[in-house]
Amino acid sequence: MTVTPLEQFVTLWVVIDPIGTIPVFIAVTARMNAKARKIIALEAALVATVILMAFLVGGQFLIDALDISLPAFQIAGGMVLFIFALTMIFGPSKPDVETSGLDSGRPASSPAVYPLAVPSLASPGAMLAIVILTDNNRFSVAEQAITAGMMLLVMLAAAAMMLLATPILRIIGNSGAAIISRVMGMILASVAVDNVIEAVIELIRTVQL
Repeated sequence: MTVTPLEQFVTLWVVIDPIGTIPVFIAVTARMNAKARKIIALEAALVATVILMAFLVGGQFLIDALDISLPAFQIAGGMVLFIFALTMIFGPSKPDVETSGLDSGRPASSPAVYPLAVPSLASPGAMLAIVILTDNNRFSVAEQAITAGMMLLVMLAAAAMMLLATPILRIIGNSGAAIISRVMGMILASVAVDNVIEAVIELIRTVQL
């Protein structure tokens, strides 16, 4: 089976979804200054890249050993996204746990790791896609290197889009960002539930076969 670099890029773009990460980035960085937002954006892209590279190198062995299916990954990812969506809807506009220490340089729990790097960028679907696109039984080392290059391009695009969120915040302000946080929380909750439903349907279809 031959997969062109364009097909690889499109597949990775869909599963990583740089555009879909923008509302999450705006929500979790609403009260940060421009420098802090830049650091979070770059850290999120870097952490997600490292995670996906780890799956590119050793993910196939892990998935095969644990016999984990794609529906299981989708359900787990949907549940995590749903929980985060609830905090966006019902929680404070910016949770204290995410703002503590940001001005001093290092937060107690950086939003760059959760929810931006995982599960927004390095989502379960992205992890599985990387494993599938670098199957040792179907793709050569050169083809796997091309996949890695396509993934890096998508991550660069994701970082650029998060950095461009700064002028958006300059226009809408913190109050506007707080409103967006609630609205995007509803959207994220819907997406999370849809992912779980699709995974359950796929799981039922697999069992029937």
